[in-house]
Amino acid sequence: MSAQLTPNDFKISRIVAGMMNLSAWRMSTPELVNWIHACLEMGITTFDHADIYGGYTCESVFGQALAAEPGLRDKMQLVSKCGIQLVTGNRPANRVHHYDTSAAHIVASAEQSLRNLHTDYLDVLLIHRPDPLLDADEVAAAFAQLRQAGKVRHVGVSNFTPWQFDLLASRLDFPLVTNQIEFSVMHLDPLHDGSLDQCQQHHVVPMAWGPLGGGELFHADIPRAHRLRGKLTEICEEVGDMGIDQVAIAWLLTHPAGVVPVLGNW
Repeated sequence: MSAQLTPNDFKISRIVAGMMNLSAWRMSTPELVNWIHACLEMGITTFDHADIYGGYTCESVFGQALAAEPGLRDKMQLVSKCGIQLVTGNRPANRVHHYDTSAAHIVASAEQSLRNLHTDYLDVLLIHRPDPLLDADEVAAAFAQLRQAGKVRHVGVSNFTPWQFDLLASRLDFPLVTNQIEFSVMHLDPLHDGSLDQCQQHHVVPMAWGPLGGGELFHADIPRAHRLRGKLTEICEEVGDMGIDQVAIAWLLTHPAGVVPVLGNW
């Protein structure tokens, strides 16, 4: 199954593999290549990255697999994000944890992601989080430059409110194809803050990070998590041969906005 992000038939898989913790998995390159093959065989063809994941290491780890077997690139869609600057030994020039959505940073970050991933283009580039000092015209100019150069095919945002989404969209003559938001049975805000309503209104397919509540659904010792586990277990018993994780994901997939869960990112 797939989700269509644009009218011109650009599609991603109905479930996306989140690469936030890839470095922590400590896979060898051959092991990662085999894992990617397994994802593709299951119909998971979209892989979600960000420049900062793993302290700026996850993209390079994934890129080593693509370099080892270049033919994989044509079988997948690569998503990455930019706009957050972390203080880490991998970026010694970053002295303060902050947001940077300047045109220069967006372009430089995208080009670094291309080098890390051993690819000529990103299928989708997202602004990772709203920057209080975001200049919509400057972001739009960076997006346009990257698209015109063929380095990025589609653009979107992550964690934007509906009005922040509309502001940036108003400066573009091409669409924002997604808003990647936190959404799960443990986090229901998008049902009430207008995010999913806006997606339906503009035919934008949202991605959902943390689709299993960042593990709280299974382990949190709080009343709400206990209630949810109990109810999900009841549903499992009704439908048979299904775990509470599957029921929680199925619940997301039923939303009419066409929510695409990103597994592995919290």
